[in-house]
Amino acid sequence: MLARRTPDDPEDRRRARRGWLVAAPLAVALVLAGCAATTAVSSSTQEESDTAAQVTSDLDGTATAATVLAGDQEAHDSDDDSDWSSADAVTIALDGSSATSSQASGVTIADGTVTITAAGTYVLSGDYTGQVVVDSSGDGQVTLVLDGVSIDTDAGAAIDVQAADEAVVILADGTTNSLSDASSYADDATANAALYSSADLTITGTGALTVTGNGNDGIASTDGLVIQSGTITVDAVDDGIRGKDYLIIRDGDITVRSGGDGLKSDNEEDAERGYIDIAGGTITVTSGDEGIEAYTDAVVTGGTIEITAGGGAASASSTASAKGISAGVIAVLEGGTIDIDSSDDAVNTNAYAHLDGATITLSTGDDGVHADLQLVVSSGTVTVTKAYEGLESGGILIEGGETQVTTSDDGINVSQPDTGTASQTLTVTGGTVIVDASGDGLDVNSGTFEMSGGTVVVYGPTANDNAALDTDEGTTISGGTLLAIGSSGMATAPSADSAQASVEFTVSSSIAAGTTLTIVDSSGTAIASFTTTKTVSNVVYSSSALSNGTTYSLVSGGSTGTTILGTLAEPGTTGSTTVATAVAGEQTSSEMGGGMGGGGQGGGGRR
Repeated sequence: MLARRTPDDPEDRRRARRGWLVAAPLAVALVLAGCAATTAVSSSTQEESDTAAQVTSDLDGTATAATVLAGDQEAHDSDDDSDWSSADAVTIALDGSSATSSQASGVTIADGTVTITAAGTYVLSGDYTGQVVVDSSGDGQVTLVLDGVSIDTDAGAAIDVQAADEAVVILADGTTNSLSDASSYADDATANAALYSSADLTITGTGALTVTGNGNDGIASTDGLVIQSGTITVDAVDDGIRGKDYLIIRDGDITVRSGGDGLKSDNEEDAERGYIDIAGGTITVTSGDEGIEAYTDAVVTGGTIEITAGGGAASASSTASAKGISAGVIAVLEGGTIDIDSSDDAVNTNAYAHLDGATITLSTGDDGVHADLQLVVSSGTVTVTKAYEGLESGGILIEGGETQVTTSDDGINVSQPDTGTASQTLTVTGGTVIVDASGDGLDVNSGTFEMSGGTVVVYGPTANDNAALDTDEGTTISGGTLLAIGSSGMATAPSADSAQASVEFTVSSSIAAGTTLTIVDSSGTAIASFTTTKTVSNVVYSSSALSNGTTYSLVSGGSTGTTILGTLAEPGTTGSTTVATAVAGEQTSSEMGGGMGGGGQGGGGRR
């Protein structure tokens, strides 16, 4: 393996990440630093290759937005890009198939094409059936001010920036503008979007722009693309908005309807590129494929994002592959509000995901959040309203935030990634977690569940072929509060050797949904209460209020007190019917397929 030092500054980090691209079709093997996971992440192309570049990375699932972006290519735009003066501008009046310019220098008009050949500011207005081409080989920025422009052409791109040091499109205050391109492009066409730029492109201003990509993409830059502001609507047969090196959205009201990806950055040759950074704005994406696809990093620190990908969860099928947010390396969702309805995974990464402050609501036909190597929840709100599996990764750390998942299979699943190895540990140190699963509630394959803080409530399965807790290598608890209720056929409980006591009740007759239950110690003191949401035959509870060796009773009836999380609450009034008894610390922690012990109605610790 190639070893390298930890980067001390952004430029060092950018050099270090060069070549560390985990997006098809580039083949890369990863060796993780600072994370208990080692893996090789591959695409189908890599699997067919005999060689793979091997590098180390300083990233893991705890990386912040600032850390990730420090390793990415610096943006080209500036705060004054929206400033312009009419005194210094060249005006170009468009009229049907003809056009006129206020000065001849730097502008040529011929055969239905306006060609801008010099740096400067150009104010365009009127309707046009031709093309506007920028071909400026000199230094300096070319600024196009759209001041009530409608370009509808069948010649190719409506605006084609073929060459420029940098291009800026300003949407003039109070104006409405539109661009529409040809219905098709040749396979070898360079420009293939209604608004196309081969140079770094910035879109700014407070006006409105409607872009119709009839032949391919709506807006595309083969370098970087930054949207600072404006009201922008894009309809495209393929990708909506694409910045090859990066796509940055700072603000604006953006609506994208696309047959392909909605927002995309697809540089697969340089690891500091191919990223998407959303810092603000209101963004609505309806896409046939991915809503947001970043070949390296997807970072969200602000704004309101609504994505419907592949028809949404209702369109899920065995062939559905449209994801809400897809990242080749890492997705960091650190701020803003994100609402995703996707036919495939709502959030998917080839390596890491860090949920750290955003308000996230997900509905999906597959996984709510899938990260091959490591998924970290630090803060914010994560709500998975519909999914096959809620959170899935090779290693999951929940250290804060509010997480709630509802799934048709496993709620939280830790499993071996497709290639390489990961920690395969579910660790909870803080935050709150509610799981409502038809399959396993917490499922750790070939690994452990370790809890030292936070509050976790699991409403597990009713069928006996799954369990509220399914941890192949056991569960250990040293702090926090855990309530896991479900079926008894494959139930497991925390290890009796854990630093914090646990108690497990198994009943011979199932307890109906809507039943209030209270855990009471041998002196008659109520410890906690809760209400069942489905049929239950196994209850596992752990908190600092329990003591190993003490007998506890599970009593039905009465009422709950102040809500703690979900239906878990402080004790209210205690009922009169004991449905099971058990001794804390006498549960069988890792044995699969538990049976019924003695006490209560056939209840007690499993043997």
